[in-house]
Amino acid sequence: MNSRDIKNNLYELVARIGKAVSSPKRLELLELLSQGEKPVELLANEAGIDMKLASAHLRALRTANLVLPRRDGKNIYYRLSGRDVAALWVTLRGVAEEHLVELRVALDGMFAAPERLTPESRRSLWERARDGEVIVIDVRPEAEYRVGHLPFARSMPLHELEMRLAELPADKQIVAYCRGPFCLMSGEAATLLRQRGFSAQKIADGVPEWLAAGLSLESD
Repeated sequence: MNSRDIKNNLYELVARIGKAVSSPKRLELLELLSQGEKPVELLANEAGIDMKLASAHLRALRTANLVLPRRDGKNIYYRLSGRDVAALWVTLRGVAEEHLVELRVALDGMFAAPERLTPESRRSLWERARDGEVIVIDVRPEAEYRVGHLPFARSMPLHELEMRLAELPADKQIVAYCRGPFCLMSGEAATLLRQRGFSAQKIADGVPEWLAAGLSLESD
């Protein structure tokens, strides 16, 4: 094999990753799996596609060794093959935000500046949550919370939030987060809380963003 063939082969191997993540739905599946292992049926439901299509997308991701399957009886579960895959999703999204005006505009319409955390504001949030000055709530499904969550966060899934308002102090700021900037649950939670008289905001960070920033998580 000559030098050109060697280089062509190397680039082709790296391009397998690019091909695997070239579908919007596969990116969404990676974001969902960044929250923890999930069965195919649940992934299909959360991504808004049927089982057959979900399985096809997962096979494409598996071909590139980005996800790994596990069979439990009749159910097949998938997980990311490593934390670096979650970081890949965060990095790819960050590059897109930096270079695609349309994406920046869309995200600016979803998050105000204070809700887009910086290294300093992440540290401040951690300290304020630790000291009990703010209440951080994780509005993802409880199973995702148990896999890993932001430090000092409480699990309050969105579908339970209205029934559990009495658990929240009325005199402290509530900060809601979910799966990341593309997740809408935190916005719904903050709106509901403000309608009920709480001081509440959402943040763009989710577990993948927290990890990509080099910060630690807690798990139950």
